Formats: sequence, C-alpha cells, structure tokens
Amino acid sequence: MGRKTYVIGVGKTKYEKPRNRIGYEELGLQAATKALLDAGINYDNVEQAFVGYCYGDSTCGQRALYQLGMTQIPILNVNNNCSTGSSALYLASQAVASGSVECAMALGFEKMAAGSLSANFQDRTNPLDKTMQVVRETVGTTSGPFAAQIFGNGGEEYCQKYGATWKDIAAIAAKNHEHSTRNPYSQFRNSMSVEEVLKDKSVNGSLTRAMCCPTSDGGACALVASEDFVRAHHLENQAIEVAALAMTTDSPKLYEQSAIELTGADMTRRAAKAVYKAAGVAPDSGKIKVIELHDCFAANELLLYDSLGLAAPGKAHELVRKGDSTYGGRFVVNPSGGLESKGHPLGATGLGNVFYLVTQLRGWSGPMQVAGAAPTKNDSEAYAMLHNLGLGGSCVVGLFKRPSFFEYDSSREDGRARLGYNHGCECKEPTRSDIEKVKSRKAYSQYAAAAHL
Repeated sequence: MGRKTYVIGVGKTKYEKPRNRIGYEELGLQAATKALLDAGINYDNVEQAFVGYCYGDSTCGQRALYQLGMTQIPILNVNNNCSTGSSALYLASQAVASGSVECAMALGFEKMAAGSLSANFQDRTNPLDKTMQVVRETVGTTSGPFAAQIFGNGGEEYCQKYGATWKDIAAIAAKNHEHSTRNPYSQFRNSMSVEEVLKDKSVNGSLTRAMCCPTSDGGACALVASEDFVRAHHLENQAIEVAALAMTTDSPKLYEQSAIELTGADMTRRAAKAVYKAAGVAPDSGKIKVIELHDCFAANELLLYDSLGLAAPGKAHELVRKGDSTYGGRFVVNPSGGLESKGHPLGATGLGNVFYLVTQLRGWSGPMQVAGAAPTKNDSEAYAMLHNLGLGGSCVVGLFKRPSFFEYDSSREDGRARLGYNHGCECKEPTRSDIEKVKSRKAYSQYAAAAHL
C-alpha cells in the first residue's frame, strides 16, 4: 500500500465559449500559476507533471509548462476522452503514493471548436465503433449528436424501466442552472425553471439544449504532495487528503444491449465501490456532503445517482423529487453548476471538479459553500466526491477529506493571502507578477534566453 497523498494547491481559469480569445498554452499557464500560488511554492518544487488535453498536437504540455522554466522534469501528456483531467490526477497521485516524488502536478486544458463533438480522423477506426454498432442494433441512430444519443437513450431507458420522467431530468438541469448563478467561473450563469428546460430546443428526442453541456475553453490544475512535503511547507491548514481514488475501464456489460450500460454505467459502479471500500465510507453514511459528478447531460446525472449508489437501484428519480441533491438535502450535487452550466473543456473538466471539492472542504467556496463540508477539527468527518467519465472508456471516482492532522491556524498565511483574494469563489486572471513569483528560480532565465523572450 502506498503513502497517503494530499492536494496542496488548486487553480483554474474561467470556462468560456470557444471564441479563440486565448491559447491553450496561456490557459495552462494561468491554471498552473494559480495552483502554485495557492500552495506557496514555485515550479522548482514540482518533480513530475501530467498534462491532459484531447484536442491538440503532441507535447502541448511541454509548451505550456516551459513558460515556468525548463526544469527538465518528466512531463507526460494524457488523453483519455472526457476523463482526461482526472486521469492526470490519478497518475500524479500514483507518483507521490509510490514514493517516486514528493510533489507532482496534474494540469489540464482544452481549446475547443464550437458546436458538437465529432471525430477528428476519418481515415482510421473510431474507438467507439463497437458502441455505435450496439446503438444501431438496439434503438437505432438519429441525426442528433452521437453523445447526446448515447446519454439521451440511457435516460429514456431509465424512465421506461423504473418510472422516472423527463420532468425529473429537467429538474436536474434546472437545479444545476440555479447553482451556476453562484459560480463566477461558470460559462453560463442563468437560472432556468423546469418548464423552460423542457421547452428549450430539442437536441435528441426529449433531450433539450438546456440539459446538455456546452463546448468550452478552459484550464485547471491540482498539485499533489506527500505528508512530509505538506509538513515541510507548513500547509497543514489547507492540504486536502486524497482518501481514495479509483480508475476503471469498460467491462463486457457495455455490450449487453442496454442503453444505460452504453453510458459507461458499470465503470462508475465498480469505481464507486472501490473508493467506498478503500475509504471505509458508505454512500448512505451521511459523511459525503458534496459531489461534483459528470453531468455532461442531465440524463446522465440521473443515471449516476443510481450507479454511484447515492440512491437505491431504480430509485434515482426519488432523490430528485425529495430535493436530496441540492442545498438542504442529503448531498449537494454539482454546487458549481455542473458541466451543463459551468462548461466542459475536456482536458480540464476533472481537475476543475477537484478545484471545487478542495475549496469546499477548506470552507472557501463563498456563496457555493455546502453546510458541513468544511468541518472543524473536532467535528465528524466530511467527504467530497469526484466523478469523471469518458466514453471509450475511462471512469475516475475519488473521495477527499480534511486530513486527521488538520491544524487550522487563522493567523497563518494561506492560499487566499498569497493570491490576494479568495480564488475559491472569485475569478481573476493571474498577473505577470504572479507568474514571476512561481516560475523556476533555477531554469527560467535559461529558457527565456533560449526562446528569445
């Protein structure tokens, strides 16, 4: 069994509509800078970096991080569809847990094209070709975007099988849109009623535009370190423990002629069971206070209540009807507004979710803060859950908590002081001065000279 690992710094950019305003290298630089400032360290402290993106040429990670200095550390580029960011986190946590390094960076960014996702290459086998074949054999295909068909069909099957309705799915979307009004990082910040969601433009069958995530540009970063590193840098009052982290891929259930299984439901079930067992926490224990999950479509959030074990099998819609997935309920699911509102820059999405969970456990989430998510040392344990899914397939589920050695000292400087504001609930771009504070002391000057900066 490896060492415990801790998230010591997080940073993210605002997610925004793709409009070619900012380059991927700048998105990566901004997110990394804010995470390093949050942790009070510089790039020289990072021993390995795992950089996720789906749309970009090889070694984009190097191009982004060289701006902080050519320190010659290993930089590994990661592409795992929509779970790319959390896959980078999984690798960074493994590197620290194994004892290979004391501090690793997980960075994700995406610069996307407007409109629905489509295959980049027409001259080779699509990795989802077998999934597409099962869709054709079960319910048939339509002219709608393929991902919308997958998750819309899954939602329809759940409704037919268990008595849920599209009004329940619309209520999930309305809940997330309302949550987004509190989030300054969100791409969309408009609330919508259930009726407005249902009446919005149809994307595929009963799935409307308001139930779908948009394409986005954005970046996010998390720094993972060992307990020795946390103590050496006096980060006890903001380090968040990675209590459990699991990554799964598809099982043969994917091809069982079920629209629900085609959404990757079994990956989620198995990853969730693994983290519950590793952390010694049950989903009905009352200890899980906040969840950021992969609501690429509102229909998928309904399915995830079931596959994550948040509701009894076939009873996900009851969680919705009781108001148990929002403020005042059993859990608060997607207080950020979820992918439907905050946006979905593929390489950054999982790490963006980690950003919100870490700031929730620290108590830095301002108007998004969930009651009980940031306990004092004498309170009962509180956990925050991550779920990030990529068709094709990959699923990462994680549980995070404040560590047992948590020693909050309000007189000690923390990330809010180092950034000059509470980045948990305030969105600002880093300044040139900020970048100067965190870039490599050892290697930046050589890079600047060689690159003619």
